[in-house]
Amino acid sequence: MTTRRKFLQLGTLASLAPVTKLLGFTPRPIVSKPVVISTWNFGVGANEEAWKILSNNGRALDAVEAGARVPEGDPKESSVGLGGLPDRDGRVTLDSCIMDEFANCGAVACLEHIVHPVSVARMVMEKTPHVFLVGEGALKFALNNGFKKENLLTKESEKVWKEWLKTAKYKPVANIENHDTIGIVALDDNQNLSGACTTSGMAFKMQGRVGDSPIIGAALFVDNEIGAATSTGVGEEVIRIVGSHLVVELMRQGNTPQEACEKAVQRIVKNQPKKSKEIQVGFLALNKNGDYGAYALQKGFTYAVYSMEVPNKIFEAKSYY
Repeated sequence: MTTRRKFLQLGTLASLAPVTKLLGFTPRPIVSKPVVISTWNFGVGANEEAWKILSNNGRALDAVEAGARVPEGDPKESSVGLGGLPDRDGRVTLDSCIMDEFANCGAVACLEHIVHPVSVARMVMEKTPHVFLVGEGALKFALNNGFKKENLLTKESEKVWKEWLKTAKYKPVANIENHDTIGIVALDDNQNLSGACTTSGMAFKMQGRVGDSPIIGAALFVDNEIGAATSTGVGEEVIRIVGSHLVVELMRQGNTPQEACEKAVQRIVKNQPKKSKEIQVGFLALNKNGDYGAYALQKGFTYAVYSMEVPNKIFEAKSYY
């Protein structure tokens, strides 16, 4: 049975047929199946929680927030939320952002003592006229809105930090210290996209350092007409190319999510030919049709996918090197 919505979608595709033929590609029919994708192996747990919402006709925004909260609250994860490795002064500072289908967005950075910065970021988005709160201001806002102040430095993370202090040598290692982020993007039954990104940042960073994770356009970007993208790895290099926004704009130009991720990585290689051989950056993208892609500088970048066809499976992304 053809619903009014599907009829309108088919009509729109038919009207675009002459144009797309000239451009050399044929659009896929718009799907109505939810999908959620997220970075790294801990994306499995995030996807599981997100899927509970998506499979019940829930909103993508609610799904990505719920998913991101899983690694945030896991003290065994040393790169996100509770249990995150501290900066070189022993302080655990968290960064996060979130973005919905209406281009509403919120972010926090250098936030201490709060387990779930992604939820604070959403509250910034929904309760303030601002996009970004940092440091003491972000903490004050969180506490004023009912969040509980907690110690985020676990005994395990403190032990690792004290061991590091013996040499205090700082050099990011690909796929070890750099998988510091969970980025998660989702498409819901109503064909709406949302995304979130959250991290404790690079271990033993300088106090006050902020990477790409809370920056809209760098670690996360959502355009509900086109798609969504997120990133992981050395945030400084993602910021230089406004990476996730670049991936979405490349999809707007007709590239598949896979092609868009590859071209963004190639941009980093072009900008930093020597450094790119030693660091890791990965991109993950999802378009409006439910197609997804991933690509990284180095081998070892994994991501998780949950859809009707793919029951929460881990994949390893292709890489430049």
